Amino acid sequence: QVQLVESGGGLVQAGGSLSLSCAASGLTFSTYAMGWFRQAPGKEREFVAAIHWYASNTDYADSMKGRFTISRDNAKKMVYLQMNSLKPEDTAVYYCAAARAVTLRVHGSYNYWGQGTQVTVSS
Repeated sequence: QVQLVESGGGLVQAGGSLSLSCAASGLTFSTYAMGWFRQAPGKEREFVAAIHWYASNTDYADSMKGRFTISRDNAKKMVYLQMNSLKPEDTAVYYCAAARAVTLRVHGSYNYWGQGTQVTVSS
């Protein structure tokens, strides 16, 4: 049974940092690209970042570029999202996802999803 479990969310003040983790099980992790998406109340699910199985190829949404860093550890079957310089606009539920597709900015490309972790950034 494929499981993706996010952790690390919480409350942080603007300008602060959080590190999110996603633990994967039940899949051959190293063959999947991994992505992070987020969804704020009343908004569509939004692409945040993705990392290919070969790790050196990453992609970020423009608003996250320079502030967020995605990484993975295939041995531990983990993917991470380091978030710095957080803004109130970053408040959302953050989801981890796994894909075999190459169109990683599209949420429909992902096969599996975690349950999400709440990130709240106060002013």
